Amino acid sequence: MGVIITLTTDFGTRDAYVASMKGVLLSLCPSATLVDITHEVPPQDIRAGAYLLDHACRWFPQGTVHLAVVDPGVGGARRPIAVRTERHTFVGPDNGLLSRAGVRERVLEAVQITERRYALPEISRTFHGRDLFAPAAARLAQGLSLSALGPPAPDRVQIPDLKPTLSGHVMTGSVIHIDRFGNAITNILEPDFRAFVGAGPFEVTTRSIRLTVLSDSYDAVPPGAPLAIFGSGGELEISVNSGDASASFGIRGGEPVHILKMPSV
Repeated sequence: MGVIITLTTDFGTRDAYVASMKGVLLSLCPSATLVDITHEVPPQDIRAGAYLLDHACRWFPQGTVHLAVVDPGVGGARRPIAVRTERHTFVGPDNGLLSRAGVRERVLEAVQITERRYALPEISRTFHGRDLFAPAAARLAQGLSLSALGPPAPDRVQIPDLKPTLSGHVMTGSVIHIDRFGNAITNILEPDFRAFVGAGPFEVTTRSIRLTVLSDSYDAVPPGAPLAIFGSGGELEISVNSGDASASFGIRGGEPVHILKMPSV
Protein backbone atom coordinates (compact mmCIF):
# COMPACT_ATOMS: atom_id res chain seq x y z
CA MET A 1 0.00 0.00 0.00
CA GLY A 2 1.24 3.48 -0.83
CA VAL A 3 1.58 6.27 1.67
CA ILE A 4 -1.56 7.57 3.38
CA ILE A 5 -2.65 11.18 2.84
CA THR A 6 -5.44 12.48 5.07
CA LEU A 7 -7.64 15.49 4.39
CA THR A 8 -9.17 17.85 6.93
CA THR A 9 -11.11 20.88 5.69
CA ASP A 10 -14.11 23.14 6.28
CA PHE A 11 -15.21 22.71 2.67
CA GLY A 12 -18.18 20.41 3.22
CA THR A 13 -19.13 18.03 0.40
CA ARG A 14 -21.80 19.87 -1.59
CA ASP A 15 -19.21 21.61 -3.80
CA ALA A 16 -16.33 20.25 -5.87
CA TYR A 17 -13.52 21.57 -3.66
CA VAL A 18 -12.64 18.32 -1.91
CA ALA A 19 -12.85 16.29 -5.13
CA SER A 20 -10.57 18.80 -6.88
CA MET A 21 -7.92 18.39 -4.17
CA LYS A 22 -8.19 14.61 -4.40
CA GLY A 23 -7.80 14.80 -8.17
CA VAL A 24 -4.54 16.71 -7.80
CA LEU A 25 -3.26 14.33 -5.13
CA LEU A 26 -3.99 11.22 -7.21
CA SER A 27 -2.62 12.77 -10.39
CA LEU A 28 0.72 13.49 -8.72
CA CYS A 29 0.80 10.47 -6.39
CA PRO A 30 -1.37 7.69 -7.87
CA SER A 31 -0.29 5.16 -5.24
CA ALA A 32 -1.58 7.27 -2.33
CA THR A 33 -4.40 6.09 -0.11
CA LEU A 34 -6.65 9.09 0.62
CA VAL A 35 -8.48 9.20 3.94
CA ASP A 36 -11.00 11.89 4.89
CA ILE A 37 -10.67 12.94 8.52
CA THR A 38 -13.50 15.46 8.12
CA HIS A 39 -14.75 18.15 5.78
CA GLU A 40 -17.27 19.43 8.32
CA VAL A 41 -15.04 21.74 10.35
CA PRO A 42 -17.26 24.77 11.08
CA PRO A 43 -16.45 27.37 8.40
CA GLN A 44 -13.30 29.36 9.23
CA ASP A 45 -13.06 27.74 12.69
CA ILE A 46 -9.30 27.24 12.94
CA ARG A 47 -9.43 26.15 16.57
CA ALA A 48 -11.93 23.37 15.87
CA GLY A 49 -9.95 22.27 12.82
CA ALA A 50 -6.77 22.04 14.87
CA TYR A 51 -8.55 19.95 17.49
CA LEU A 52 -10.12 17.54 14.99
CA LEU A 53 -6.85 17.06 13.14
CA ASP A 54 -4.99 16.36 16.38
CA HIS A 55 -7.74 14.06 17.65
CA ALA A 56 -7.52 11.82 14.58
CA CYS A 57 -3.92 12.01 13.38
CA ARG A 58 -2.44 10.19 16.38
CA TRP A 59 -4.14 6.96 15.25
CA PHE A 60 -2.53 6.89 11.80
CA PRO A 61 0.63 4.95 11.00
CA GLN A 62 4.05 6.53 10.91
CA GLY A 63 4.80 8.31 7.65
CA THR A 64 1.24 9.56 7.07
CA VAL A 65 0.95 12.97 5.38
CA HIS A 66 -1.86 15.14 6.80
CA LEU A 67 -3.23 17.83 4.49
CA ALA A 68 -5.36 20.37 6.38
CA VAL A 69 -7.10 23.43 4.95
CA VAL A 70 -9.15 25.77 7.12
CA ASP A 71 -7.91 28.96 5.58
CA PRO A 72 -9.91 32.18 6.01
CA GLY A 73 -6.76 34.17 5.13
CA VAL A 74 -6.17 32.42 1.80
CA GLY A 75 -4.28 34.63 -0.62
CA GLY A 76 -3.30 37.05 2.14
CA ALA A 77 -0.27 37.43 4.37
CA ARG A 78 -0.45 34.03 6.09
CA ARG A 79 2.26 31.61 5.00
CA PRO A 80 1.85 28.11 3.56
CA ILE A 81 3.90 25.66 5.63
CA ALA A 82 4.87 22.02 6.03
CA VAL A 83 5.77 20.50 9.39
CA ARG A 84 7.44 17.17 10.13
CA THR A 85 7.14 15.57 13.55
CA GLU A 86 8.57 12.32 14.85
CA ARG A 87 5.85 10.28 13.11
CA HIS A 88 3.90 12.45 10.68
CA THR A 89 4.06 15.27 8.15
CA PHE A 90 1.53 18.13 8.06
CA VAL A 91 0.77 20.57 5.24
CA GLY A 92 -1.47 23.62 5.48
CA PRO A 93 -1.75 27.34 6.25
CA ASP A 94 0.31 28.92 9.03
CA ASN A 95 -2.69 30.28 10.92
CA GLY A 96 -2.68 28.02 13.98
CA LEU A 97 -4.35 25.07 12.23
CA LEU A 98 -1.19 22.98 12.56
CA SER A 99 -0.18 24.30 15.97
CA ARG A 100 -1.34 21.18 17.80
CA ALA A 101 0.90 19.05 15.56
CA GLY A 102 3.82 19.53 17.92
CA VAL A 103 1.90 19.05 21.17
CA ARG A 104 2.14 15.25 21.31
CA GLU A 105 5.26 14.78 19.18
CA ARG A 106 8.48 16.70 18.83
CA VAL A 107 8.68 18.88 15.71
CA LEU A 108 11.77 17.90 13.73
CA GLU A 109 11.47 20.37 10.87
CA ALA A 110 9.16 23.10 9.60
CA VAL A 111 9.40 25.07 6.36
CA GLN A 112 7.59 27.76 4.48
CA ILE A 113 6.35 26.53 1.10
CA THR A 114 7.86 28.93 -1.40
CA GLU A 115 9.30 26.74 -4.17
CA ARG A 116 7.03 27.50 -7.12
CA ARG A 117 7.91 24.42 -9.16
CA TYR A 118 6.12 22.15 -6.68
CA ALA A 119 2.80 23.98 -7.08
CA LEU A 120 0.33 23.79 -9.96
CA PRO A 121 1.23 25.96 -12.98
CA GLU A 122 -1.39 28.52 -11.96
CA ILE A 123 -2.19 29.36 -8.33
CA SER A 124 -5.62 30.88 -7.77
CA ARG A 125 -6.16 33.61 -5.18
CA THR A 126 -8.83 31.64 -3.34
CA PHE A 127 -7.99 27.91 -3.59
CA HIS A 128 -4.52 27.19 -2.28
CA GLY A 129 -5.79 23.81 -1.05
CA ARG A 130 -5.91 22.60 -4.65
CA ASP A 131 -3.13 24.64 -6.23
CA LEU A 132 -0.46 24.77 -3.53
CA PHE A 133 -1.10 22.50 -0.55
CA ALA A 134 -2.25 19.39 -2.41
CA PRO A 135 0.76 19.37 -4.78
CA ALA A 136 3.13 19.84 -1.82
CA ALA A 137 1.47 17.01 0.11
CA ALA A 138 1.66 14.71 -2.92
CA ARG A 139 5.36 15.47 -3.45
CA LEU A 140 6.12 14.84 0.21
CA ALA A 141 4.23 11.54 0.04
CA GLN A 142 6.52 10.57 -2.82
CA GLY A 143 9.59 11.25 -0.70
CA LEU A 144 10.44 14.89 -1.39
CA SER A 145 12.33 16.44 1.53
CA LEU A 146 10.73 19.32 3.39
CA SER A 147 13.77 21.50 2.78
CA ALA A 148 13.10 21.33 -0.97
CA LEU A 149 9.84 23.23 -0.46
CA GLY A 150 11.38 26.36 1.01
CA PRO A 151 13.22 28.01 3.92
CA PRO A 152 12.80 27.12 7.61
CA ALA A 153 9.69 28.39 9.42
CA PRO A 154 10.62 28.32 13.12
CA ASP A 155 8.17 31.01 14.26
CA ARG A 156 4.87 29.38 13.40
CA VAL A 157 1.50 30.81 14.46
CA GLN A 158 0.13 29.20 17.62
CA ILE A 159 -3.44 29.02 18.85
CA PRO A 160 -3.29 30.85 22.19
CA ASP A 161 -5.57 28.53 24.18
CA LEU A 162 -3.76 25.21 23.81
CA LYS A 163 -3.51 24.92 27.58
CA PRO A 164 -5.75 26.15 30.40
CA THR A 165 -4.53 28.89 32.71
CA LEU A 166 -4.13 28.79 36.49
CA SER A 167 -4.90 31.58 38.94
CA GLY A 168 -4.93 30.63 42.60
CA HIS A 169 -7.62 28.02 43.17
CA VAL A 170 -9.11 28.35 39.68
CA MET A 171 -8.16 26.61 36.44
CA THR A 172 -9.72 28.25 33.38
CA GLY A 173 -10.01 26.40 30.11
CA SER A 174 -12.21 26.87 27.08
CA VAL A 175 -14.48 24.94 24.74
CA ILE A 176 -12.49 24.03 21.64
CA HIS A 177 -15.10 22.00 19.80
CA ILE A 178 -18.81 21.17 19.78
CA ASP A 179 -19.28 17.70 18.32
CA ARG A 180 -22.38 16.56 16.40
CA PHE A 181 -23.95 15.29 19.63
CA GLY A 182 -23.68 18.73 21.22
CA ASN A 183 -20.90 17.72 23.61
CA ALA A 184 -18.72 20.70 24.56
CA ILE A 185 -15.13 19.49 24.39
CA THR A 186 -12.60 21.58 26.30
CA ASN A 187 -8.83 22.01 26.29
CA ILE A 188 -8.58 20.61 29.83
CA LEU A 189 -6.74 17.29 29.75
CA GLU A 190 -7.33 14.67 32.42
CA PRO A 191 -3.74 14.61 33.80
CA ASP A 192 -3.76 18.41 34.17
CA PHE A 193 -7.18 18.34 35.84
CA ARG A 194 -6.22 15.67 38.36
CA ALA A 195 -2.88 17.29 39.15
CA PHE A 196 -4.73 20.53 39.89
CA VAL A 197 -7.62 19.29 42.03
CA GLY A 198 -5.82 16.37 43.65
CA ALA A 199 -8.11 14.23 45.80
CA GLY A 200 -10.14 17.17 47.08
CA PRO A 201 -13.55 18.53 46.10
CA PHE A 202 -14.00 20.67 43.00
CA GLU A 203 -16.61 22.48 40.96
CA VAL A 204 -16.83 22.61 37.16
CA THR A 205 -18.70 25.66 35.92
CA THR A 206 -19.71 27.05 32.56
CA ARG A 207 -22.80 29.09 31.71
CA SER A 208 -25.47 28.01 34.22
CA ILE A 209 -23.93 24.57 34.77
CA ARG A 210 -22.40 23.68 38.16
CA LEU A 211 -20.97 20.15 38.50
CA THR A 212 -19.13 18.68 41.45
CA VAL A 213 -18.48 15.12 40.28
CA LEU A 214 -17.01 13.43 37.23
CA SER A 215 -19.12 10.83 35.48
CA ASP A 216 -17.80 7.54 34.11
CA SER A 217 -20.51 7.27 31.46
CA TYR A 218 -23.15 9.46 29.84
CA ASP A 219 -25.98 7.56 31.55
CA ALA A 220 -24.55 8.11 35.03
CA VAL A 221 -27.06 10.97 35.38
CA PRO A 222 -30.77 11.09 34.50
CA PRO A 223 -31.77 11.80 30.88
CA GLY A 224 -31.59 15.53 30.17
CA ALA A 225 -29.16 16.22 33.03
CA PRO A 226 -25.71 17.72 32.45
CA LEU A 227 -22.50 15.92 33.34
CA ALA A 228 -18.73 16.29 33.17
CA ILE A 229 -16.76 13.40 31.67
CA PHE A 230 -13.35 12.78 30.17
CA GLY A 231 -14.02 11.68 26.61
CA SER A 232 -12.20 9.51 24.10
CA GLY A 233 -9.61 12.17 23.36
CA GLY A 234 -8.71 12.66 27.02
CA GLU A 235 -10.30 16.12 27.26
CA LEU A 236 -12.96 17.22 29.71
CA GLU A 237 -16.40 17.32 28.08
CA ILE A 238 -19.57 19.01 29.26
CA SER A 239 -22.41 16.83 28.06
CA VAL A 240 -26.10 16.06 28.57
CA ASN A 241 -27.37 12.51 28.90
CA SER A 242 -29.45 11.78 25.79
CA GLY A 243 -29.37 15.49 24.96
CA ASP A 244 -27.39 18.35 23.49
CA ALA A 245 -25.33 20.43 25.93
CA SER A 246 -24.66 23.15 23.38
CA ALA A 247 -28.34 23.66 22.54
CA SER A 248 -29.61 23.19 26.09
CA PHE A 249 -27.23 25.64 27.75
CA GLY A 250 -26.11 27.91 24.90
CA ILE A 251 -22.50 26.70 25.02
CA ARG A 252 -20.41 27.80 22.05
CA GLY A 253 -16.84 27.41 20.91
CA GLY A 254 -14.52 29.58 22.96
CA GLU A 255 -16.80 29.45 26.02
CA PRO A 256 -14.75 29.62 29.25
CA VAL A 257 -14.87 26.62 31.55
CA HIS A 258 -13.70 27.03 35.15
CA ILE A 259 -12.44 24.40 37.57
CA LEU A 260 -12.65 25.65 41.15
CA LYS A 261 -10.58 23.76 43.71
CA MET A 262 -12.77 23.73 46.79
CA PRO A 263 -11.48 23.66 50.36
CA SER A 264 -11.65 20.24 51.98
CA VAL A 265 -14.32 19.87 54.61
